[in-house]
Amino acid sequence: MINVAVLGCGRIGQMHCHNLVKSQKLNLHSVYDVNQELAKQVGTQLNVSVRDSLDHIENSSEVSAVVIATSTDSHSALTERFAQAGKAIFCEKPLDMNISRAKRCLDFVKRIGGRVQLGFNRRFDPGHRKLKVLVEEGTIGDLHQLIVTSRDPGLPTKEYLKSSGGIFKDMTIHDFDICRFILGEEPVEIFAVADALIDPTLLKSLNDNDTAMVMMKTPSGRMAYINNSRSAVYGYDQRIEAFGSNGMLISGNQRENEVRQYAKTQTEASLPYLNFFVERYQEAFAAQFDSFADAIMSGDDFEATIEDGYYALRLAEAANLSLNENRPVRVDEVE
Repeated sequence: MINVAVLGCGRIGQMHCHNLVKSQKLNLHSVYDVNQELAKQVGTQLNVSVRDSLDHIENSSEVSAVVIATSTDSHSALTERFAQAGKAIFCEKPLDMNISRAKRCLDFVKRIGGRVQLGFNRRFDPGHRKLKVLVEEGTIGDLHQLIVTSRDPGLPTKEYLKSSGGIFKDMTIHDFDICRFILGEEPVEIFAVADALIDPTLLKSLNDNDTAMVMMKTPSGRMAYINNSRSAVYGYDQRIEAFGSNGMLISGNQRENEVRQYAKTQTEASLPYLNFFVERYQEAFAAQFDSFADAIMSGDDFEATIEDGYYALRLAEAANLSLNENRPVRVDEVE
C-alpha cells in the first residue's frame, strides 16, 4: 500500500479521501487543510491523522504521494514544492489559472524529473475508454467528427463561480482533455461562443458565462465540437459521439438502472440520469487512483500527465481569446 496525504478537505478533497479509503492499492495516511476544523472533521470521520502544516507532510518519510485538492491558485506552487520533495503527485485540474504560470510549473517538474498526474477522471470512464479503443481499432473507419455534450444539473453557488476561473477553465477543461484523448492529435484551431442564459444577472456580474459551444480542428482535418450548459433540468448530461467513415459510436448517459416503464400515459419512462459527477464518474474516480498507484509502483508514465494539464489549459485560454475577439483562433497564438 502506498501512503498518500490529501491536501485540501473541501468537496473534491473529501470525495478523494473517501475513494482512497476504499482503494486496495493506496492508503489514506493523513489530511491537511488551512481550515483545521474542517480537516479535523474529515480526519475524525475517516479515522486518519490530521497534519497542521505542509512541512510535516513534505518531510515525512512515510508519505510517498500527495493529492492536491486545494484552491486552484495554489496548484502550481504545491506541485513544484512536493515534486521537489520527491513525492508522487496527483493534482486536481486545472494546473493553474494562468497559462504562463502553468508553463513554468511544467518546465520545473520536467527539469527535476517530478511525477505528476492530473485529475482528468473522464479518461478513465469505462464507456469513454472503450469508445477510444474502438476508434483506434478502426471500428468506424476514419474519424471525422467528435461531439462532446457536457451539461451540469444546476448552477454552482456564487462563491464557487467567483473563484472558478470561468466556464472554459473550470468546466470545459474536462472536455478539452477528453477530446485530445480520443482525437489522438492536438487541435490547432478553435472557435468559441458563450453567453449567460441561465442567470444573466449573476454571470454577467462575474464576467462569466453559463452556456458555451466550442469547435476545434486538428491538422488532419478531424473536427471536435463541445457543448456545455451549467443547468440541465433533466440531470447530469454526459455524452460522447464519434462519427467516422464507416459508422458511429456513442458513450452515453447513465441511470441507477435501465428499467423502462410503459403505460397508457407514457412510454419508455425511466429514472433520471445519475445526479452529478460524484455518482456518474464513480468508476472513473476509482480507476484513476488505481492507475496512479500502478504507475508509481511500476515507474511507468502516468496516463494523464502534467503535459496533458498544460495542453488542456492552453485550449481553454485559446477559447477565451476566441470568445473575446469573436474569431477563430490558432491555438499557438496563446503561447
